[in-house]
Amino acid sequence: MKKQIYKNNKNIFYKDEGKKNDSTIILIHGFLETSDTWTDFSKELSKKNRVISIDLPGHGNSDLHEEPYTMCKYAEAIKYIIDEEETEKAFIIGHSMGGYVALAFADNYPDRLSGLCLFHSTPFADGDEKRAARTEMIKQIENGELNNICSVHSKAVYSNENKSIFAKEIAYGEKIAKSLSPESVIASLLTMKNRDDRSHIVEISDVPFLYIIGKKDNFIPFDVINEIDFPEDYLVAVLDNSGHMGMVEEKEKSLKYINDFCENYL
Repeated sequence: MKKQIYKNNKNIFYKDEGKKNDSTIILIHGFLETSDTWTDFSKELSKKNRVISIDLPGHGNSDLHEEPYTMCKYAEAIKYIIDEEETEKAFIIGHSMGGYVALAFADNYPDRLSGLCLFHSTPFADGDEKRAARTEMIKQIENGELNNICSVHSKAVYSNENKSIFAKEIAYGEKIAKSLSPESVIASLLTMKNRDDRSHIVEISDVPFLYIIGKKDNFIPFDVINEIDFPEDYLVAVLDNSGHMGMVEEKEKSLKYINDFCENYL
């Protein structure tokens, strides 16, 4: 079911699938994505769970919120939705940039979490090189190069071996990316560039924690798992044949990891 609510006269759009029960999964999309990125995945996941997938502010059918752009504001939009749905606690899964949002949510509203999953994401802040790259990308967008950025990014999120296999999915991802306004994409880049390091949130987490990583990810180096101080109750799930889009590249394996995690940990 497609739904929308208003906060400060700004629309927030989301999809609500599956049966309402004590277990709710929130799916948060990544950079240059919308809730549509999860469509096939959420359809399967909702067979066993209630699944809410969100268009972050400025993405899909959700309005862009006001400056300053921060992860906490994205997290506040999610809090607003679960309040509206009278959901006491939720298992939040964040893909890429969505993982940064999930961590901001965990930082600000820990009592509303039943579990936390970073899906092709990292708890660390950007280093100097990455921040400089985001600044350069903002300049390119201001110079009218957003379409080219979308085309390049939509291919780069897949492993080199999977680019030909998932050509249709890459084209769909590119279509989603190109639907976003330059203002919204710049807002996302500023939000990621200026985000806080929240590795300590992972370490002190008192809810079950799932970390899903692709061995062939072009964005998140596999050895990052050696740098994270995991909490007491955690599981690392490795996708051997995935880049940055495990929900597509290894959908069945990713679904099994998440469903098993829900059954055994939540």
